[in-house]
Amino acid sequence: MTFRVLAVACVSVLAAACSKAGHVDINSGGPKSVQTQSRSEPIYYNGQHYALNYTYNDAMKAFDMMVSGTTAPMKSDAQKDAINIASSSLGYFACPEGQRGRLVGSPKFKGGVWTLQARCG
Repeated sequence: MTFRVLAVACVSVLAAACSKAGHVDINSGGPKSVQTQSRSEPIYYNGQHYALNYTYNDAMKAFDMMVSGTTAPMKSDAQKDAINIASSSLGYFACPEGQRGRLVGSPKFKGGVWTLQARCG
């Protein structure tokens, strides 16, 4: 009898966990909503200092992001670093708990600055 109760409880928990929707509410201000306020943040990543600036682009439903070096200019071969900085920082500052930023489109490099677009997801 105890085994059956335990088995039913486990199945119920698993079914409830699988039924949760992956919907992200953009502007309601609740705990699971995306924080769309513009930010400028200093970032320390792999021993270097960077500046991250982003604004929410309502038309694209994505964040316009810029990553630049503060101790030394970023280089054209630092695309991977720029993507990692943008996606993890967006996840920390703007996305609901447990989500990271994910890139939308291709990053672009010009004059020591990487520009990217990202969404929570």
